[in-house]
Amino acid sequence: MRFALLSLFAAAVTAASCAPGTNTTKAAPPRHYGFVLYNSYDLMDVAGSIEPLYLLSSVYELNLSIIAETMDPVWMRPAPGEVFPKNSRFELSINPTHTFANAPSDIDVLFVPGGGGERLGNITAAINFIRTTYPKVRYLITVCTGAGVAAQAGVLDGKRATTNKWAWGSVADEFPKVKWTSPARWVVDGNVWTASGVLSGVDLIFEFIDTFYEKEVADMIQGAIEHKRTFDPCDDPFAAQYNVTPVGDCRLTRYSK
Repeated sequence: MRFALLSLFAAAVTAASCAPGTNTTKAAPPRHYGFVLYNSYDLMDVAGSIEPLYLLSSVYELNLSIIAETMDPVWMRPAPGEVFPKNSRFELSINPTHTFANAPSDIDVLFVPGGGGERLGNITAAINFIRTTYPKVRYLITVCTGAGVAAQAGVLDGKRATTNKWAWGSVADEFPKVKWTSPARWVVDGNVWTASGVLSGVDLIFEFIDTFYEKEVADMIQGAIEHKRTFDPCDDPFAAQYNVTPVGDCRLTRYSK
């Protein structure tokens, strides 16, 4: 089924004569995505972006690296100290392609998800990797409390950013050097793209595709996965739901090539 969907999508793009390489920034489209994983990450933070990028890779040459501290499977499961009352064992793992020690040197986009490990896990190695790698990449994307991981690395200092409104107090209040923005579904400040809660990362990645690849291709991907996008970066009802005090301006978008 997946092969059929990919084949149909590629055929549709070819029929539409979309021309890879043209984008609103006139910069060369990113080619290599590096996803930083640590135990107790949130799966949808990762998968929600990988799925559209996977379809995009049928039109553009893209590479994916999954980077972790070791080559052991990285688990989506409760972080140390998190207790599920029903003692559920509902877990899933992803196998890394590289470690922090041998990560590829040509990563264009560094992607940092959130999850319980951001607050309760031992993620020092991931934080150090983000700190040393960010200056070498073209773009940094965080989803949900992945902004808290990046903030621990110091790479969001002085930058406008947002994070999950449910976890606002445990992330934004802890890192006052970051220019936190709320309400905001996503925020762009130069080469730093941050999304709010888990599924807002899907809308961010479509905005990223719109900006650096082809809007027509983004529209086709949206239709292929049957996702109704949110186009407004300020469409954030969860800020009010969780009583987050308005701060900053979500419309101050500044793109970096």
